[in-house]
Amino acid sequence: MIRPTKPKTPRRPAPKKPSSNQKDPVGVYCRVRPLGVEDEECCIEVISNTTIQLHAPDGLKANRNGEFKETQYSFKKVFCIKTSQMELFQDVAKPLVDDLIHSKNGLLFTYGVTGSGKTFTMTGAPGQGGLLPRSLDMIFNSIGPYQAKRFVLKTDDKNGVEVQTQVDALLERQKRENQPTVVPKTPSRQRLDPEFADMINPEEACGADGVDEDSSYSVFVSYIEIYNNYIYDLLEEAPYDPIKPKAPQSKLLREDQNHNMYVAGCTEVEVKSTEEAFEVFWRGQKKRRIANTQLNRESSRSHSVFIIKLAQAPLDADGDNILQDKNQVSVSQLCLVDLAGSERTSRTRAEGNRLREAGNINQSLMTLRTCMEVLRENQMCGTNKMVPYRDSKVTHLFKNYFDGEGKVRMVVCVNPKADDYEETMLVMRFAEMTQEVEVARPVDRPICGLAAGRRQKNQAFKDELSRRLEERGGPVNAESTQSVMHQLLQNLPPLPASEITDPHDDVTLPRLIEALEKRHKIRQMMTQEYNRAADMLKSMLQELDSSLVSKENFIQDQRGQLGEKDKTLHSQKTEIDRLEKKSKMLEYKIEILQKTTNIYEDDKRTLQQELESREQRLQREQTEKRRMEQRMQGMVQDTKHKWEKECERRVCAKQLEMQNKLWVKDEKLKQLKAIVTESKTPSDQRPAPDKPQRPSREKDRVPAKRSASPSPVPTGTPVRAVHRRSHSAGGERWVNHKPSSNVELDTVMQPILGSNAIKVSAPSEKALAKCDKYMLTHQDVASDGEIQTKLIKGEVFKTRGGGQSVQFTDIETLRQELPTGPSRKRRSSEGNTAQGGDRMEGDWTDVETRCSMAVEMRAGSNLGPGYQHHGHQKRRKP
Repeated sequence: MIRPTKPKTPRRPAPKKPSSNQKDPVGVYCRVRPLGVEDEECCIEVISNTTIQLHAPDGLKANRNGEFKETQYSFKKVFCIKTSQMELFQDVAKPLVDDLIHSKNGLLFTYGVTGSGKTFTMTGAPGQGGLLPRSLDMIFNSIGPYQAKRFVLKTDDKNGVEVQTQVDALLERQKRENQPTVVPKTPSRQRLDPEFADMINPEEACGADGVDEDSSYSVFVSYIEIYNNYIYDLLEEAPYDPIKPKAPQSKLLREDQNHNMYVAGCTEVEVKSTEEAFEVFWRGQKKRRIANTQLNRESSRSHSVFIIKLAQAPLDADGDNILQDKNQVSVSQLCLVDLAGSERTSRTRAEGNRLREAGNINQSLMTLRTCMEVLRENQMCGTNKMVPYRDSKVTHLFKNYFDGEGKVRMVVCVNPKADDYEETMLVMRFAEMTQEVEVARPVDRPICGLAAGRRQKNQAFKDELSRRLEERGGPVNAESTQSVMHQLLQNLPPLPASEITDPHDDVTLPRLIEALEKRHKIRQMMTQEYNRAADMLKSMLQELDSSLVSKENFIQDQRGQLGEKDKTLHSQKTEIDRLEKKSKMLEYKIEILQKTTNIYEDDKRTLQQELESREQRLQREQTEKRRMEQRMQGMVQDTKHKWEKECERRVCAKQLEMQNKLWVKDEKLKQLKAIVTESKTPSDQRPAPDKPQRPSREKDRVPAKRSASPSPVPTGTPVRAVHRRSHSAGGERWVNHKPSSNVELDTVMQPILGSNAIKVSAPSEKALAKCDKYMLTHQDVASDGEIQTKLIKGEVFKTRGGGQSVQFTDIETLRQELPTGPSRKRRSSEGNTAQGGDRMEGDWTDVETRCSMAVEMRAGSNLGPGYQHHGHQKRRKP
């Protein structure tokens, strides 16, 4: 069995918005701020009231032809540096306020580089009110007499307005006064803003024409900021917890039943005067995020949106009360947006949070440019590309205005200094593109079917009724007169029965005559009493008149004195108000100076910490440099000492080599001479050859004390060389412990430990377990500056606990000496032999003799070039 599917509830179709074929382009205005320094280079020139020209500053790269390119840009109107705030308001914001009063929406935002005057244009300064305070002043000057009482018109949570009766509004006011201040209360009229009274002159006040007098109005304001692409309510007052302070919660964007975007949960305050509205704005302005950068001392780090919502409800047919119909209430709003300035991090040198804020600001402004480009392309090329409103909270919030929900106007603020030339070029291109975007013109709201002029007729009727009652002295009419006559008749005696049944009845008529006579007497008595009371009242009235005249004279005198006192009080009150304004202004300036001082103190603290860290780093670098210098000096000295010894060694070796070569040459010459002499002399007369002798320079050699090689043997007999073995040579396995800090001496005589020796730089139990012998090489510097090497030997034993122990048994000392010069001592035997002449010449040339002398030399001896050892001094750590 197939169950029938339940049909889905159809979606409610969106209300059709009245189409309008007429479109208006986005109104773009340009305002040029004055230079900060008069001698500063300027790159903007105002050509006319609609055109400006940009000049490239000096030092900028020129075109290929060597000339700078000058560019002109046109706007709806250009405001020069002499333009006042009032003139700017008349041309830009006044038409939007007029449309707001006539139930049409409007959007006005300022755009430009940081430090170009956007906040001054929107807010202003004392004596120079900006677009926002002047718009509020115009609204309340226009609807002031027609405002509804508080809470009669009440906003709901769905971007709508509800209507309440007078009784419900009164209960709501009492309830709001008694409850704790979680939601900010509407400011009172007595506490004025410290600087608003001086912002707008009374001569500059203006109002709208054609205000509907048959309606009641209520104004609601809200103030939000878009910071790092999050929406925060600047008027929200959450309870402060000093232990765990909570961060402000971000708000969400939602769509109402008319497909208009709004901020859900945003605080909307009902205001009744310009001062109250601006005080609410100033309370939110103090919470706005600002920071100090390289380009602006108080740079806005967020986009601020001040929303003015005007609710208009028609009066009933009598023109006395508001019509209790929610559908008849029309709501219009004006959004005043102060965009954060675009900036380059290369100029602001932003770091940390400032860098993140700048990135989000530039990203949101780039999204706004992209939306404008897509809108222009769709309108000019007929395409239907999707506009990326949702990429940024700024464009998502105001997408209804670009879809035809109201007029859109933009004020481009520029700074003419040369440093902002490149960024100003980008702003100009965006403004030129924005002027080509067209927005549908909003339609007029339907007119209520009730008769016009209801309020005036009702007021005229009330005035006439009160005037007539004043003329009559009170509410006198016929009913009151009849009641008085009835009371008088009740005080008279009643009449007897007057029916006559018999013509001879003599009782009824006399009784009636008697009753009438009594009534006549009572009437006379009442008349006399009335006359007497009237006379008394007349005398009393005369006395009252005389006393009244005297009192009136006295009152006149008192009024004269009171007038003089009123003048004095008025002058004193004026002086008190002036002093209060001055005091509040000074407090405001002190607060600004305090903020500036805190900013400077933070900067000073940061710079001081940075200076301390740099000083510490410099000290560490200087210490490291000194250590490096000492280390390099030690290395230089060691290297210098090493090369000096090496040079001396090489010089001595070269001298000995040359001496040996010269000696060999002398020997050859002597042998040649002997051969020549022998050939000339007869064999029987040939004298016995003398034994050749070495030159005198070779006679200084010291004969070897002990020969390490065997004595010469006859020719043909095999000779077996006996080599000297070190004490460490043997079949055992050695541990060669040579620390890494030892210096390699490269000497000829080295201990032979075998190929299976284990070399270690630090003793280890694993190495000791595999060997039987242990040798430690120790080096130190002797008193003469030479390196002395000690070979400490020992035997390895196993302990009961399974470990190893070393018992040292022998120490061999190796010492090197540096020859002091080529001079050598002469052996006494050489001298004796030379004198006697009984040594043979072959003794000096015999290989066995020379080798025995060379082998027997001590380390560092000056008798041969090939057996000298030079020690290197151990390098010390710096």
